[in-house]
Amino acid sequence: MNALRIPLLLAFTGVLVLSGCAMLEPAPLYRLDSGNPGIPEQKDGPAILLGPVKVADYLQRETLLQRQEDGSLLPAKKERWAGSLSDDIDQLLIRQLAWRLDTQRLVLAPGAQGFTPDVQVQLTISRLDSGPQQPAVLEAEWQLIDRQGKLRDSHLVRLQEEHAGSAADQVRAQSLVLQRLAEQMASTVQPLLKQEPPVAETPKKPAPKRPTSSVRQPEQPRIPMASPVRTDVEVFRF
Repeated sequence: MNALRIPLLLAFTGVLVLSGCAMLEPAPLYRLDSGNPGIPEQKDGPAILLGPVKVADYLQRETLLQRQEDGSLLPAKKERWAGSLSDDIDQLLIRQLAWRLDTQRLVLAPGAQGFTPDVQVQLTISRLDSGPQQPAVLEAEWQLIDRQGKLRDSHLVRLQEEHAGSAADQVRAQSLVLQRLAEQMASTVQPLLKQEPPVAETPKKPAPKRPTSSVRQPEQPRIPMASPVRTDVEVFRF
């Protein structure tokens, strides 16, 4: 009996080892691709403030989401983001915008103390996902704020990119729609940078007040002064 138990015990142990190895298999990790943006040459270029950049709540997770044909979203079985997706989006946009606007003075909100931007770009990403049979789709909105704090422009955009179906190609497609977003944002920022800042109007001095002429009262009719009647006249009798 002992001779039969030993092979069974070894077989059972082997199954446990194989199962443990399968569970310890590392999951594939992915990051967004920033493309090949060049390094901006102008160190004293325009000052750009990017942000706040708001990313939809459903994207705040480590697992890649897979869009299904019925529109639902399911987490991928193994695929994970290598870090924070929001941070990846920020870095991709920073590199793309700095290159396209040719400036190294591009920072994320809130920016350093004393940093006064020529243009602030506020961005909200409401959708960024794909699926094995669904294209990568990006839906976003951005606003441009000038140096006076006034809203100068606002845009809504929906971008789409096809892919081959694998997780790696889905990440590639999502990276491409983000790069196209940066291209469109840069094209709206450039005209604003070329405009001269509005010249503040010099307040006009109020015209000096003319002295008001006193209203002449109608003259009262002059009453001639009565001459005194002489009473010292001598009376002669005849």
